[in-house]
Amino acid sequence: MAGPRYKRTEPEPRDEPVPVTLPHVVMDIAPNGRMTVTVDGTPYEPEPFAPAWRREDFARVLDQLTAQHRSPLRVEVHETDGTTFTDIITPSTRRRPQPEPAPTPPPSRRVMPELVTLHAEGFVPGEDVGIAIVIAHGDAAPDGTMRALLTAEQANASPTREIVLLGRVSGTLTIGHPK
Repeated sequence: MAGPRYKRTEPEPRDEPVPVTLPHVVMDIAPNGRMTVTVDGTPYEPEPFAPAWRREDFARVLDQLTAQHRSPLRVEVHETDGTTFTDIITPSTRRRPQPEPAPTPPPSRRVMPELVTLHAEGFVPGEDVGIAIVIAHGDAAPDGTMRALLTAEQANASPTREIVLLGRVSGTLTIGHPK
């Protein structure tokens, strides 16, 4: 009888085992609904100038993190009553169907939006000026003036119809009602 066709070898010893780890996401919910998020102990913050995370951002945060890490996440949620929930969240493997593009009207039928204007002075030339509700930013003109152009729909988003211009460098603050 012939010997085996292959030779069995022992695995090479390793100095230490290679651990399998998942990114560890911790979400702490405050009594006011505000949520802090850390990934492996490092704070995960919203985009600059975006509002702080809230409980209702839970799914959006997890979608962002699974897309960013492209791996499952170990998630712990610490509730205000002291309870803790732990789960493994996996990235979605299904592709979302692309929505059909909305038909655009012919160019001759397009209606230009009604614009409203707010004019203010006292800004540092070229400074970035916030236009609050804050829906946009504009640059101050070389003479330090600012002209904010908004659609009527944007201006009507404010129940008081107040628009705030805030110079991020000069600190100039103007509150006005566009015409």
